Amino acid sequence: MDATTINRLLEVNKSFYQNFAEQFSATRRRLQPGVQRILERIDPEARILDLGCGNGELARNLFLRGHRGLYVGIDLSAELLEQARNRIKPQAKFPAYFIQADLSSPGWDLELPVQTFDILLAFAVLHHLPGKSIRRRVLESVHSLLNPKGQFIHSEWQFLNSSRLQARIQPWRIINLSDQQVEDGDYLLDWRQGGLGFRYIHHFTLDELDSLAKEVGFSISETFSSDGENGILGLYQVWEKTNH
Repeated sequence: MDATTINRLLEVNKSFYQNFAEQFSATRRRLQPGVQRILERIDPEARILDLGCGNGELARNLFLRGHRGLYVGIDLSAELLEQARNRIKPQAKFPAYFIQADLSSPGWDLELPVQTFDILLAFAVLHHLPGKSIRRRVLESVHSLLNPKGQFIHSEWQFLNSSRLQARIQPWRIINLSDQQVEDGDYLLDWRQGGLGFRYIHHFTLDELDSLAKEVGFSISETFSSDGENGILGLYQVWEKTNH
C-alpha cells in the first residue's frame, strides 16, 4: 500500500472520530464481555498501557475493581480523551494518565510517563491501522515497551461473521479509492448514528495474526471469541514475548 492511500485511510478514520466522537462514545458505555473477561485476571498492581483508550470506560472499570498500578491511556481523539479525564478526575487516588497520540506516527510513545509496562491493551484498535508496515511498526514498539514477562492483549472486530454488519460494507469509490489501492482484508464500513460516516477497518484472520506475532517476537498464548451476535464478533488474543 502506497503512502497516498495510507494517508487517505488515516484521514477517513480521523475525520470519523472528530465528527462522531459523541455518538461513538454513546455506544461504548459498557465494556464488551471479552474485555470484562480480560480485566478479571489483571493484577491490581500491574502497569497498564491502553492503546485507543477512547472515553475511559476501561479505566473507570479498573478503578472500580480497585486497581492500584499505573494506568496510561492514549487515543487520537481529543474529545474522547476529555470524556475519559472527566470520568476519572474525581478519583484522585487512581494513578491514571491520558495522552493524545497518533499510533500511525513514529514516536507516538515518546510522551509516555514510563517506558516499561506489564500489560499493553489494544481493544478494537489494530484494525484501524492501514498497511502492514504501520501495523508492524506499532507492534515493534509494543514489544519494546513490555517487560520481559509482559503481555500484549488485543481484540479484532470480526464483522464478517455478521450479515447485518456485512451490509454496511461500502465501495472504495466513495472515498475516491479503488480495490487495487488497498490490501486484502481492507474494508470501508458506514456509520449511521447521528449522520452518515465512514471508517476504515482491516479484517484480521487467525493465520495473519499468527504470522504477525512471529515477525515481531511474540508467541500467542491464548485465543478466544466473544461479544455481539452469538459471541463471535470479537477475536481476542494474548501475546507473550519470545525474545527480549
